[in-house]
Amino acid sequence: MPVKKSAPSGTLRVSEREKAVVLELKGRLDDGSVAGFWDEALAAEKRAAGGVTVDCSGVDYCGGAGFALLIAIEEAAGERGHVMRLEGLAPKFRAFYDKIDREKLEKPAVPEREDGNWITGLGRATAMRAAGWREQTEFVGETSAGLLALGANPRGLRFREWWIIVEKAGTNALGIVILISFLTGMIIAFQASIPMAQFGVDIFVINLVALAMVRELGPIMTAIMLAGRSGSAFAAEIGTMKVNEEVAALTTMGLSPVRFLAVPRVLAGIAVTPVLTVYSMVAGVAGGVVVMMLRGYPLVALTNQLISAVTPHDIFAGLIKSFFLGAAVAGVGCMRGLQTGSGASAVGDSTTKAVVTGILLVVLIDALFAVIYYQLKF
Repeated sequence: MPVKKSAPSGTLRVSEREKAVVLELKGRLDDGSVAGFWDEALAAEKRAAGGVTVDCSGVDYCGGAGFALLIAIEEAAGERGHVMRLEGLAPKFRAFYDKIDREKLEKPAVPEREDGNWITGLGRATAMRAAGWREQTEFVGETSAGLLALGANPRGLRFREWWIIVEKAGTNALGIVILISFLTGMIIAFQASIPMAQFGVDIFVINLVALAMVRELGPIMTAIMLAGRSGSAFAAEIGTMKVNEEVAALTTMGLSPVRFLAVPRVLAGIAVTPVLTVYSMVAGVAGGVVVMMLRGYPLVALTNQLISAVTPHDIFAGLIKSFFLGAAVAGVGCMRGLQTGSGASAVGDSTTKAVVTGILLVVLIDALFAVIYYQLKF
C-alpha cells in the first residue's frame, strides 16, 4: 500500500512499480521539508529490489537540502548496484544537479582497519609524518619566497592591513610582556639573593638578573607570550577563514593563501618581537633593581654594577635571536591555521597545536643559538 509522509512545505510519496520503488516528491524541497522525510526516503531505497525512481515533476523549489537528498539517494543506490532514475525535475534545477561534482563531495571518514601488523602501522605513521614534513617545508619555502618578493617590491605589502596586525600583535601585547618580565626579574632577584648573601656577594644579584634577562629570558619570555597570544590568534583567525571556505575563495581568485595571509603576519612578527624584547629586557632588569633597592642597596651602586655587567654585545645577542623567534611563532600560527580541517573543533585543535608547536620551537631555537654563541665565543 502506498505510504505518504508530509512535511511543512513538501511531501514525499513512496510506492512500488514492478519491484522498483518510486519516490514522488512534491512542493518545496527546503531544509524543513527534507529533514522531515530524509530517513524515510533512504529507508525506502534500501527496500528496493529493482532500483529506485525519483519523480520530481511536482517540485517547484529545490534548495541545497533537496540536492543533498537526491545525491544521497543516488549514492545509496550506487552502493547496492542500482541506478537511480530521476524524472520530471525542472530544467533550471536539473542543470544545477548535473553540475555537482561527485568526486569533490566530502566523504565520511572511514576508520582504518587495524590488522595488528606493526610493520604496516609503522609504515603508515612514517608516511603521515613525511607528508607533514613536506607540507611544512612547502610552507616555509613559499613564505620565504613571499618575504623576498616583498623585499624586491615593498609596494606589494598591504600596509594598512599589515599595520593593524602589528598593532594587535605588538602594541596590544606590550602591557602583558612588561608585567611578566618585571615579575620574572623580581623572582630571580629574590631567589638568588638568599644563597648569594651567604657568601657576601649578593651585590652581584643584579648582574645575574641583567645578564639572564638580556641574553636569555627577555627574548624567550617575549616569544612565549607571543606564541600564547598572537600565534594562537593567527591560527584561530586563519582557521576560521579555512572553515568558512574563505581560503578556498582566495585560491579560486588566483591568490596564494600563504602570500596573502601568512606573509604579512610573519613580517609583523619579525618586526614587533625585537621591540617587545627590548621592553622585556628593561622591565626584567627594573624588577631586579627594585628588589635590590628594597634590600638596602643604593641606585648608584646598582647602576654601576649594570654598566660593568651588561655590554652592547650582550644586548645584540638577545636581539638577534628575537628576529628568528618572532618569525617562528608567527609562521607556526599561520601554518596551523592553514592546516585547519573541517568540523566544530577544528579551529580549537589548530589553535592548541599553534601554541604548543610555537613554544617548542622557541626552546629549540634558543638552544640552537646557545650552542652557536658558545662555539663563536659570542
